[in-house]
Order: sequence, then structure tokens, then C-alpha cells
Amino acid sequence: MLARVRSAAVFGIDAYLVDVETDIANGLPTFATVGLPQGAVKEGRERVYAALANTGYTFPLKRITVNLAPADIRKDGSAFDLPIAVGILAATEQISPERLGRVAVLGELGLEGAIRPVRGALPVALATRAAGLEALVLPRENLPEAGVVSGVRVLGAGNLAELADYLDGRAELPEARVDLAGLLAERAKHDVDFGEVKGQAHAKRALEVAAAGSHNVLMIGPPGSGKTMLARRLPTILPRMSLDEALETTKIHSVAGVLPVGESLVARRPFRAPHHTISDAGLIGGGSYPRPGEVSLAHGGVLFLDELPEFRKNVLEVLRQPMEDGVVTIARAAMSLTYPARFMLAAAMNPCPCGYFGDPQHNCVCGPLGVERYLARVSGPLLDRIDIHLEVPAVKYRALADQGGGETSEAIRERVDRARAVQRERFAARPGVYANAHMAARDIRTFCRVSDGADALLRTAITRLALSARAYHRILKIARTLADLEGRADIQPKHVSEAIQYRSLDRRGLG
Repeated sequence: MLARVRSAAVFGIDAYLVDVETDIANGLPTFATVGLPQGAVKEGRERVYAALANTGYTFPLKRITVNLAPADIRKDGSAFDLPIAVGILAATEQISPERLGRVAVLGELGLEGAIRPVRGALPVALATRAAGLEALVLPRENLPEAGVVSGVRVLGAGNLAELADYLDGRAELPEARVDLAGLLAERAKHDVDFGEVKGQAHAKRALEVAAAGSHNVLMIGPPGSGKTMLARRLPTILPRMSLDEALETTKIHSVAGVLPVGESLVARRPFRAPHHTISDAGLIGGGSYPRPGEVSLAHGGVLFLDELPEFRKNVLEVLRQPMEDGVVTIARAAMSLTYPARFMLAAAMNPCPCGYFGDPQHNCVCGPLGVERYLARVSGPLLDRIDIHLEVPAVKYRALADQGGGETSEAIRERVDRARAVQRERFAARPGVYANAHMAARDIRTFCRVSDGADALLRTAITRLALSARAYHRILKIARTLADLEGRADIQPKHVSEAIQYRSLDRRGLG
């Protein structure tokens, strides 16, 4: 007796269909699973046995062979419990196999027969639609997540008995129905706003420039100056996510297992703030069976590294490749996975170990050598990939006591959206480039032409401040964004002058 059940597995952030073939033959009672099953898949036979018995079905005391095809790709996780159980029921003719060829099934089984949620429901739904199947049956808790995919029926089952009744045609399962437009609008709201920030007009202006050009930014200031508060509000002025962006981000969060149960869509720009004790695998991704790291979870949003010099040097160095390429490639002996990692880096640090170097209200006790050693913890190649170095001074009492509200995130985002629209049109013929921060050297030569006055100012700055070639290119990128915010096609001296002010580490000779 042979039965075949369609299921799916996740590889990277995408899914592929898996045929769960169940053969039951006479012989000594055995249960063998083949097709490169890993720990949780092998353990599933015990859950399947208990679930069938406790639901009132007969578990055959025969030779059972389950093949997971394609057999040359490693299978991991508990999502094959349900298709294996359904395959045994169909092979022993306890349920009808008629619908099995038109639906995909996945889910983890509890010992009492309940169907529990699994990771990767969204990419599985996309793979089911691409394969042309009629429906996808999965745990009821995963229904909101997979239901955002149109073009395939997404059905939710609470236990094995409900699924058996559906396959026999005795009952129907609840179907997911999601209003994507309404969901995007509802979930796009933020709990914080730039209007809550007191003072710091210079810092707010710099973050607007960073958002408009997708520039990485490093904030330097004493404790309590508002660096973290500013960073947490940076996603509120980034352009709203499109549906395609939301789906891609949700896939990453689903595969990583950080999407809350019942959550259907990540509609806000992600903001990830890992602690400085994080490992390089936690930041970039990895493990024996690779999972996305923080840089991938921040894809399309902001990765905030507070107390930047406190991160281990090897952790910071692995950031360089995803900052440059926008993807992370994790190679293992048996596989190589690529995760998207196009994020804005927002970092914060004190100017010295005690935090008060250059603060007129406090005395710094570190000395010049201590300051130099502290700043040297952040390598030059990493600073090379950060466009804006922003000094954030302590907030004056007058600004703190001001009862008036500042400019809202909505007003700032409107200007950012207009600048981004100009950049999308400019880089329409350059796939993978959609903001000024992503420009290569040839793009800078083409799109960052400066007026005569701006060229003279640049020449003076390079000579007098001894700016490096990398600082020169960063200044041109920032100036291009400043011109876009004003709707200017050419770069004026005032744009170059302001851009130079955002390279504080270069001007202090510490970059």
C-alpha cells in the first residue's frame, strides 16, 4: 500500500515542494524515514504514533517506509509530522486519498492530535501557489501569515480529526481571507514620533538626510544626549513599505521564527538593536543549520548598534560584506545559503570611555591617548562604509523645558519620499541601486557633477582638512542627497558645505 502527500520545506528564505511517500508492507514492525531527515524529522515518528492512537485511528504494525523527495536535500524541523500521519492514514485506507494530489499539507503534531504552528508558512504558501496546487492546509495559528498570499486557498486545521474530515469530504476547513491594503495601512503605524524629540535640530536634519539617501550614520555624543531616542525614530521617516517589500521581510522573520504567532505581515520598517555581546553568527546568521541573523532581520529597515566600540572586533568586521553587497552568503560543507541584508546602519558611541570628551559641562578623565584608543576600536574599513558622522551634544535645559512639539515624522517623511522618488527615477537602469548611498564610483562620476563654486570648495576642504579619497566620495554622495531634498539637479556650494559638516571624524583627523 502506497500513498503520496504533497508538503513543503524551507531552504534559505524560500520554500520548495516535498513529496512525502509512505509505503506500508508486510514484515516485522519498523518505521524508517529516508530522504536526509534530521533530528526533529526522525523524532516525528513517535509523535505520529501517539497522535494517531490518541485520535482513534489504527497505527499499522507493519513495515513502514517514509521517503521525503527530493532525497538529496536535507530536511529539518517538525513540519513533516502532519503529512507523514496523513500518508499512513491514506496508505491504510482510513481516509480517502482523492484530495491529496491537489493540496499541500504541513504542521507539527502534538501527542493528543493537535496541530501546532511551524516556521516558514509564508514562503510555503508562495511555493504552493507557484506549483499550481489548489490549496494549502496548515496549522490554524499560521493562517493569518500564509493568508496574505492570493491565488491559492489557505486552510487552517486545529487537529488531525478535522483534517481527516476535510480530506474525506465530510467537512470544510476555515479559509484565510486578508485585506492586504487595509492590513498594510493598519500595521504601518508607529508608536513613536520625531515630534517627541526635544531640541537636537542639527541631529534631526542629519537623520532626514540619512533617510533620504539611505546613508549609514554614526552618532557620537555624551550619555543622555538622545542618540538612542533619535535612532528608534529613524524608521518612522523612511518610505512606507510596498507589498513586495513587506512580503520579503515577513518571509525572513517567519523563517527565523521571530514572527509572532497570529501576525500576518511585517508592514513597518524593521528596527533591530542587538546587544553588544552578540556573536558574529548571531549578527550575520549561521549555525549548523543556518538561520538568518540580525542583519537579515533588519532587511529593508534599520540595524542599530548602540555603544559601537563595545562590540567585539570580529563581530564588527563581519558587517563589512553585507554593508557592501546587501546580501549575506553562509557557506557550509553541505550547502550555501544567501539571505538578503539591505539595511541602514545606525550606530551610536560615546566620544571617549567616560563619555564626556568635548563636553563643556563635564571634565573628561580619559586623556588624549585614552580617547584615541577608544575610537580605534572601530576600524577604518568599517568607518569607510558609514557616510554620516554626526555629533550629538547634550540637550540644553531650555529645549528640554519647551512644551511645544517638534516637526512630526509624517512631515519629514514627505520630504524623504520626494527625494527617494527622484533617486528611483535616476537609477531606473541600475538594478539593485535605488538610493544615493548605493552609488558606485562610476555612478558618482555620472550623477554627482558639481558647480564651479562647489568644486572650489571641495578642493579647499580636501587640501586644508587632509580628507581622504573615501571621504571625498562620501561627501559627494551626501551632497547629491541634499540637492535631491531641495529638488535641485546640480550640486551647489551650500550642499557641499553641509555635507562636509557630516564628516566630523575626518575633520578631527580620527577617521
